[in-house]
Amino acid sequence: MSGMARHSYLCPIRWSDMDVYGIVNNVAFLRYLEEARVDFIFRMAPTEGDAFFRDGSVVVEHRIRYRRQLVHRHEPVEIEMWVSALESATVAIDYVVRDGATVYATASTVMAPFDYRLGRPRRLTDAETRFFGKYREDSSPAAG
Repeated sequence: MSGMARHSYLCPIRWSDMDVYGIVNNVAFLRYLEEARVDFIFRMAPTEGDAFFRDGSVVVEHRIRYRRQLVHRHEPVEIEMWVSALESATVAIDYVVRDGATVYATASTVMAPFDYRLGRPRRLTDAETRFFGKYREDSSPAAG
């Protein structure tokens, strides 16, 4: 099932993201992925996107493979993302951080919907499953 929809986010690079060597710090990449993920999830119908955050979700796992150093510049970097796994209580989102053919990092985040009111994991709603299903592809760049 490849070639489905992907979401693309243009992420600005901030001066404060750099380390003393002028290279974007590895921790900044986690913030970039979070920004991209929030932008992606808010593409759900407004009430559904709200629900995923309001009713709760937690990050279960992050994997990042750094491929090339990213230095500060004025142009944003592109973060392309899709859903690589979708189960009843988890969703895995894969990413490529790139400029055209130049890949800076590949990554994956596993998220679980969480009911903060009850203090326990919950299942994805039908609306969440439908939304994430539109972006489902069988691939995992962070594994390679």
